Amino acid sequence: MKKTILLMTALICTSVQLQAHADTLSDIKSSGKITVGIDPTFPPYEYTNDQGQITGYSVAIMQSFAKNLGVKLEFQKTAFSGILPGLISGAFDAEGSSLNITAERAKKVLFTVPYSKTVNGVLVRKSEAGKFSGKTLSPESLSGMRGAVKTASVPEQLLKSFNQQLAKEGKKAITIINVDSLDQTVSTLMTKRADFVFDDISVLAPVVKKYPEKVAQVGEVGPAQWMGWATRKDDTSLNKALSEHILAMQKDGELAKLQKTYLGTTFTVPASQFIPQE
Repeated sequence: MKKTILLMTALICTSVQLQAHADTLSDIKSSGKITVGIDPTFPPYEYTNDQGQITGYSVAIMQSFAKNLGVKLEFQKTAFSGILPGLISGAFDAEGSSLNITAERAKKVLFTVPYSKTVNGVLVRKSEAGKFSGKTLSPESLSGMRGAVKTASVPEQLLKSFNQQLAKEGKKAITIINVDSLDQTVSTLMTKRADFVFDDISVLAPVVKKYPEKVAQVGEVGPAQWMGWATRKDDTSLNKALSEHILAMQKDGELAKLQKTYLGTTFTVPASQFIPQE
């Protein structure tokens, strides 16, 4: 009887381990569908157009991947702050929101090769752009001001790091205003609850184009970073497949075409050594 119980326990443990280390890529191929968590409020990378369709630069890459794999692509709308928790908990097969590749995030997830790079800029009301004319921006330039950022984003983390630097210098901190979407950051700026919006320059560019008489981008602050997708740590097969597809698109020129279409520029993404050291 004891041997039987021990055998059943061993089988249950083995089953749990196999489930924990399931091959998501294999499951996707078997089901014929890939479910992707995404926050479509980040143009030009991932956003919802006037027809209600999710589109953008990163979306086009994910659509290409799904087509190449021969599976249906289904997006699951998720607030940006819930993207990584949802991915890690298994709420969806993969995540499709553009993530800045950081050492901190790399402890929790496995990054694909990058498909873009980012540097953050400062957006202000057009009437106040003259205050920054001819100046090279720095954290000190933003001391004592109110900055609007998306919750749980890298721009938010950068502003927090700027505040640490300002504290050491004995200068006033930046008041960080957290909201859920780009539209809300702009609304916060235009209603004068914030003095500036801090986000990726390619994200701010369409806002300036849409409201040229109301807002202006006045400079860049902080380091450039690579952007990519993340998979769960044990989803090595899916991560490899996504990475290889991105690099294949780069090799045949398709990635450059998408970059030009959505970002207005082109660049080469690295195949390795893209995760920053702490």
